[in-house]
Amino acid sequence: MLSKNMSTALNRHLNTELYSAHLYLSMSSYASSIGLKGAASWFMVQYQEEMVHFMKFYTYLNSQGEHVSLGPLDAPPGEFKSLLDMYEGTLKHEMFITRCINELTELAVTEKDHATQIFLQWFVTEQIEEEENDREIIGKLKLVGDNGYGLLMIDSELGARVFTPPATGAVA
Repeated sequence: MLSKNMSTALNRHLNTELYSAHLYLSMSSYASSIGLKGAASWFMVQYQEEMVHFMKFYTYLNSQGEHVSLGPLDAPPGEFKSLLDMYEGTLKHEMFITRCINELTELAVTEKDHATQIFLQWFVTEQIEEEENDREIIGKLKLVGDNGYGLLMIDSELGARVFTPPATGAVA
């Protein structure tokens, strides 16, 4: 059974994950509009992953007998200076999500909510991977700078990423 504090915090974060999905969908659309189809595909995969994260929180809250409360979402940015700007924004956002997950984990520890601690461990590990991937892409983008051929190469590489849905039952 979740405490009121834990339920409120998880619901708030569930909405943050939904905002993350909207952010990456916006980035996908922008990348597509400027001809970076590989980056558009990469951000679409990111959108799909964030929807999985959202559903993990949704399912967990429901499994604990809690009502999911969907709140209003701010509109994500719709335009960006460059591909590097998009990925630097992605890293900044993922670092924010990492802080949120850490705060949720600390609350679960404080409240001795072992089930939620276990649930959140998947996200702790996921955030390490998210930030590492973003830093790697940023490094490559900084290396090529404004070189069009280099950007096209990176865009092609980004387009190779595919969404792998979680195994059945993994969202539960």
